[in-house]
Amino acid sequence: MNIYGYRNKFPQINPSVFLAPLSVVIGDVVIGAESSIWYHTIVRGDVNYIRIGEGTNVQDASILHVTREKFPLEIGNLVTIGHHAKVHGCVVEDRCLIGIGATILDGAKIGEGSLVAAGSLVTPGTQIPPGSLVMGAPAKVKKKLSPEEQERIVNTSKHYIKLAAEYREALA
Repeated sequence: MNIYGYRNKFPQINPSVFLAPLSVVIGDVVIGAESSIWYHTIVRGDVNYIRIGEGTNVQDASILHVTREKFPLEIGNLVTIGHHAKVHGCVVEDRCLIGIGATILDGAKIGEGSLVAAGSLVTPGTQIPPGSLVMGAPAKVKKKLSPEEQERIVNTSKHYIKLAAEYREALA
């Protein structure tokens, strides 16, 4: 794991966070308790800030970045960001799942309890209502998620909290 300050801003990482080897965290970044940043992921808060809530997992080879003076990145609690996702200068509210290879661009907002399907492209400024299933390029709301579907999103986050704790212990 590589943690770097930038322009006198240093990452603030809760001690319970799992940072995988080969992940990189730079600059004005805050990562909440029981979150995890997996292998080859880059969290780059260099020209604006990044906030990651509690119990959130950012899976392998994802890129989190910001836009200078315009769009920070805010990710809520119990969020799952799938492998190879690109999340840039947007808001992802609590209990969302961002699918493998999805891209979310500047000024977009993903409402609480939503699922962005694998490979989807959420274009700049798109506002996704809470509890939505979103897919496509450009991404469109396909349906309202059931309470059971939203609970599966939370269960994924809980699984990663346990997995991260196991990795933290195994790699200590």
